[in-house]
Amino acid sequence: MTTKSILIVGGGFIGMYGARKLQRLTRSGHTVTLVNPENFMQYQPFLPEVASGTIDPRAVVVPLRQVLRRTRLLIGEVERVDHAERLATIHMPDGTTHREPYDILILGTGSRSRTLPIPGLAEHGIGFKTVTEAIYLRNRVLSALDTAAQTHDEGLRRELLTFVFVGGGYAGVEALAELEDLARGVLKLYPTLGTPDLRWVLVEAADRILPELGEDLADYARERLEARGIEVVLGTRLESATGGQIVLSDGQRFRAYTLVWTAGVRASPLPRRSGLPTDDAGRIVADDCLRVVG
Repeated sequence: MTTKSILIVGGGFIGMYGARKLQRLTRSGHTVTLVNPENFMQYQPFLPEVASGTIDPRAVVVPLRQVLRRTRLLIGEVERVDHAERLATIHMPDGTTHREPYDILILGTGSRSRTLPIPGLAEHGIGFKTVTEAIYLRNRVLSALDTAAQTHDEGLRRELLTFVFVGGGYAGVEALAELEDLARGVLKLYPTLGTPDLRWVLVEAADRILPELGEDLADYARERLEARGIEVVLGTRLESATGGQIVLSDGQRFRAYTLVWTAGVRASPLPRRSGLPTDDAGRIVADDCLRVVG
């Protein structure tokens, strides 16, 4: 029997569960290798709860070595795949390049945060796709409260206590709601601050939030946010965010210490960079069995 080398790129749901199923083939002499930048899989739906502190960060990560005992794990990032030669070029943590041969390739690289050429966004926008970003946002909110409670500069206090979230999908709404709940809960520890001092702004380019839901549920969610004092700005885009100054397409201008960008995702650049067939959005063109076409 001819043995095969199976290479899995990406340690998310596709990669981890694919490896769990396929690693049983190692008993027959086949090899299963998984390449991922980290040695863990993270459960993204719980990132808002990590940010607010209601869930321990350790509860949303799965150690890959622990669950994939018969899978060879390579920590690194695949830069390119040469499918004609059956070779993957991997950038390793020590800066070296490794070329990994394979017979069968499974791509599960997921998506990336979609950014737009908005002045100041790259420098000041905070994403919300990783545990690291969730913890950073939690610490940033608490740090803003600490500094605002001590300053006598009213302008600086307003800026520190203004939090802007761009993108009204699940990620933006849940992240904002959890962090607002966190801030509201700890305000009792800051005698010089009150709920009216905090300003939370959700900016959405469409005419409604949560497009994944029906209109009635989306409207209900918006009403609940507004009842908590959160400003929901619809049909509006972020125009710039330079030097802490937020400029919106409806003419609003104000300063904000924290800008969170959750306005959608884009496909991983790996398939297009590797010359695999992709659509206009950079997604792999596959058949009904998720096999690459061509």
